Amino acid sequence: MKLWVSTCNNHKLREIGEILGPGFEIASLLDFRDFPDVEETGMTFQANAAIKARVLWEHVHEPVFADDSGLEVDALNGRPGVNSKRYSAPDPTSEKNIDKLLTELDGIPDERRSARFRCAIIYIDSTGREHLFEGTLEGRIARERHGTGGFGYDPVFWLPTKNCSVAECRAEEKNAISHRGRAVSALKAFLTK
Repeated sequence: MKLWVSTCNNHKLREIGEILGPGFEIASLLDFRDFPDVEETGMTFQANAAIKARVLWEHVHEPVFADDSGLEVDALNGRPGVNSKRYSAPDPTSEKNIDKLLTELDGIPDERRSARFRCAIIYIDSTGREHLFEGTLEGRIARERHGTGGFGYDPVFWLPTKNCSVAECRAEEKNAISHRGRAVSALKAFLTK
């Protein structure tokens, strides 16, 4: 089955491909020469995923999906949330985002550093009908970086049940438990039923 994914992020495409497994041909925004930038103006992950999926669907009129995901930290009232990627704007990078997060949580005790990764996927079938799939991963924010795997906030997202950060997990292990892994697995189950 051919499935368009609304992303230019190679890390994300690799993760999605590993989770979906054989039987899916994945195409993405990287297959276009100059796909227009899509402004994520939604106030929720679901709204942003829908915006991205609709723009791609209008270009290809084939099955597409888009995800939006991010980090919600309880001590920060859910921030960075939908602004996770742009947290350290105006020129955000993963390193600067982590630095800002750790600075804002300085002095917050471990028991109040609870957080979750959240992912919303909007799948649009060939008829234009939308379907929502979601996944979360609960944990807490560590006081410093651990590990070199993964991307984004993975080095500071601590998994108490595994006693390691997401960045210290093997790819297969991360895909089995991650917010995106859970959402993509739910999508896969829907597509293969």
